[in-house]
Amino acid sequence: MSESAEIIADLLSSIGQDIIRTENLSLLEQGESRYLRDLKLNFNSMLSSEHLSPKEIGLLGLTCAANNVNKPLTEFFVTFSKEQGGNAEELAEAVACASLLASNNIFYRFRHFTQKEKYAQIPARIRMQIMMKPVTGKEFFELMSLAVSAINGCEMCVNAHEDSLIKMGTTEERIFDAVRIASLVTATGKVVF
Repeated sequence: MSESAEIIADLLSSIGQDIIRTENLSLLEQGESRYLRDLKLNFNSMLSSEHLSPKEIGLLGLTCAANNVNKPLTEFFVTFSKEQGGNAEELAEAVACASLLASNNIFYRFRHFTQKEKYAQIPARIRMQIMMKPVTGKEFFELMSLAVSAINGCEMCVNAHEDSLIKMGTTEERIFDAVRIASLVTATGKVVF
């Protein structure tokens, strides 16, 4: 077995799913891509943080994987979150956050792109009650919202969530780690899906 094939086997084993080898993984293997080592190391590094608890990492990973509609990673982070003490309500909230932010990110990106005062005056009419009393707590819900907004590329939303987190007393290191995890979930999802 080639080194690339071993790395892929280790990565897929870590994710713990019966994953069909994707065309992207096959291309990386055929090219003996050095990136495979990085991919495996990055996957492992996203599961630890000095600023987030293991349960928070799992829930952040879940909301990002759900946002990216990545079944193997969603299943992985459901299992990981449960192993770290995540309950059904918290898991549901992570998925709900991904769904809500998908609508918010599109809506507020539109407002930001057009820069028309008229659109800022028209009510959004998007229900967001889950944000009022999240079971994961306001600070952590904001952190998940920031991660999804960063993935979805909504500058206005990223700035608003980051500002809210800073005002709540969240450290920049904690914010940075949440976005780092979002980027690594997304990167892994480009080859494992």
